[in-house]
Amino acid sequence: MQAKKRYLVLVSASVCFVLFYCFGGIQNLLSGRDSGTRWRPEAVYVEPYVFWEEGRSDDDKRQITLSLKSDADSGVFSTKHCRMDSCFDFSLCEKSSFKVYVYPRHRGEKISDTYQNILSTIEESRFYTPDPGQACLFVLSLDTLDQDHLSPHFVNNMKTKVQNLPLWNGGKNHIIFNLYSGSWPDYKEDLDFDIGFAMLAKASISTDNFRPNFDVSLPLFSKDHPKTGGESGHLKYNSLPPQRKYMLVFKGKRYLTGIGSETRNALYHIHNTEDVILLTTCKHGKDWQKHKDARCDKDNAEYDKYDYKELLFNSTFCLVPRGRRLGSFRFLEALQAACVPVMLSNGWELPFSEIIDWNTASVIGDERLLLQIPSIVRSISQEQILSLRQQTQFLWEAYFNSVEKIVLTTLEIIQDRVQRHISRSYYMWNSLPGGLFTLPQYSTSLAEFPFYYAKLGIKPSSKFTAVILVVSPLLSQSQPVMKLLVAVAKSQYCAQVIILWNCDKPVPPNHYWPATSVPVIVIEDERKVISSRFLPYNAITTDAILSLDEDTVLTTAEVDFAFSVWQFFPDRIVGYPARSHFWDNNKGQWGYTSKWTNDYSMVLTGAAMYHKYYNYLYTTYLPASLKAIVDQMSNCEDILMNFLVSSVSKLPPIKVTQKKQYKETMMGQASRTSRWAYPDHFAQRQICMNTFVNWFATMPLMHSQVRLDPVLFKDQVSILRKKYRDIERR
Repeated sequence: MQAKKRYLVLVSASVCFVLFYCFGGIQNLLSGRDSGTRWRPEAVYVEPYVFWEEGRSDDDKRQITLSLKSDADSGVFSTKHCRMDSCFDFSLCEKSSFKVYVYPRHRGEKISDTYQNILSTIEESRFYTPDPGQACLFVLSLDTLDQDHLSPHFVNNMKTKVQNLPLWNGGKNHIIFNLYSGSWPDYKEDLDFDIGFAMLAKASISTDNFRPNFDVSLPLFSKDHPKTGGESGHLKYNSLPPQRKYMLVFKGKRYLTGIGSETRNALYHIHNTEDVILLTTCKHGKDWQKHKDARCDKDNAEYDKYDYKELLFNSTFCLVPRGRRLGSFRFLEALQAACVPVMLSNGWELPFSEIIDWNTASVIGDERLLLQIPSIVRSISQEQILSLRQQTQFLWEAYFNSVEKIVLTTLEIIQDRVQRHISRSYYMWNSLPGGLFTLPQYSTSLAEFPFYYAKLGIKPSSKFTAVILVVSPLLSQSQPVMKLLVAVAKSQYCAQVIILWNCDKPVPPNHYWPATSVPVIVIEDERKVISSRFLPYNAITTDAILSLDEDTVLTTAEVDFAFSVWQFFPDRIVGYPARSHFWDNNKGQWGYTSKWTNDYSMVLTGAAMYHKYYNYLYTTYLPASLKAIVDQMSNCEDILMNFLVSSVSKLPPIKVTQKKQYKETMMGQASRTSRWAYPDHFAQRQICMNTFVNWFATMPLMHSQVRLDPVLFKDQVSILRKKYRDIERR
């Protein structure tokens, strides 16, 4: 009996010991850990299914380490629940406006040309600051674009290098750019280092791993993508009917095994050799013949019959299936070609999804419903197709046709998050001229921007402010500027006149100016530079500005007529003196001419109307380097303003009523100090033209042959029947 009791006690004690051990008590005691510390099991890595990546032999792949094991809690998405409110330090952005700091490059650190373009774009932008103490956002100088271990651009020891950055702070207020992550065979979205609280600007990111309103989804673009400028879209004006030769096309690689193979392997089911042309090839990589299937030879032969660009430019819809990664180069290629993208990449967070409504420029399909795609695209009406194609062109040119626009769009998105009280609306991002030209620091109301008036059905204010640039001392009451002031002030539309005093002599007393029925405000610019005429002065309360040189000769009727015309074209420059640009084949550069022709591309701001928003844009959007050139020469500010307005409106200026008085050789006779009289005047303007083109990376000016005259202008009828009678008497 006693033996039985001892046996039961021994069994009970053993059971208790086992249970105690399983719950970790003994382990904690033996290891000396505090009882409140949880035991963390070591990470277990399961080797994924292996397939052969294109372009590599079997021997090469056996030598590659399939996974570089990191700490269990490290990786790109260890802070998956990060949002701006939880992982971003807004206090760093209170010191100044939204500024971005780029870490200095380290000697000997390899960096790709594409990442160098990204960094230089930031450093050349208005957001850049060389002072980290003024920065709101930080960008690594370490090249993180290609984190594929098989890539020649892969940077080793990235984890250590990032952790050693002096301002890293766990990644807070940092942004990391990445185009390629993961490697053969599984292409996981892992950067192989812990990004901590940093934001991720990444291509081919999945909706599962994307952190809304924190990360930024980028398009996948090639190493040949231009840094600035970029090509225009390929949709021609009046491209009707909108339907092209082919309905749906695709031409690309077919993966025989592994991730990304399912969709492309099934495309042959809907290929009909007529208007649905879906071509794939197995012929890529070193070992393709070892793995080819029964369809490879036939597919390869069919593939070689068609030219890719011919398909692209002659199709209404372009299929964009996923590849090894979710994103594809086909996406941007289709946008540029005005070929409506048909997405077949389930789970892909589309580029700039936070701001762009992709339903207006693409068809988002489902990989599981591939067989329904032809009937879906055929059901889209001609009107819808035209609208979709037009939107592809807007989005391509506004946000995607250069590295610069991709980077600046990324920064503007983050700035809108930081300054939520003055952020852009969804409509601003998705309509002309786009978010990069619509600065919310000016206003968040659509009604304050000239390019939205027609869409909103509103008109600009019924008055204008005249701004007269004065650079000569006032010696008599008969000077041209005095006559100009009186003529402008008599206009029924004039609200006020601002005299911008850029003369070295003291400002004359108030009684020296002629008496007028409207206020005359004199502003003396301390720096006395030519760009000061385009400053956004608080004194300007009207939508319209009439910009005038001191030696301009205008009548009140001419002023009234110009303003009446401008009210119909508030997003353009409207005025009298017209000039043109041309391509000089002999010199291989752009030229500037004032010859009288029926063709023009600029209206000079010595006598022109434009919206006051362009003053704000000129001051804040354009780089200091361009304005410094203008101020140093005291010339070309009018050309630069024309470049800016045409790049925004995508339209030429409007010339009103021919006036011979504006020929520059004659304008010089009005004042000895006139800029037109300088012998180097035209040579400087030639230099300016090409300098501006280099910065804009394209020629934004457009030619026009339109001239607007008053009704019955020069008609053989009684002068009493004409509204602007004085215009013809000159």
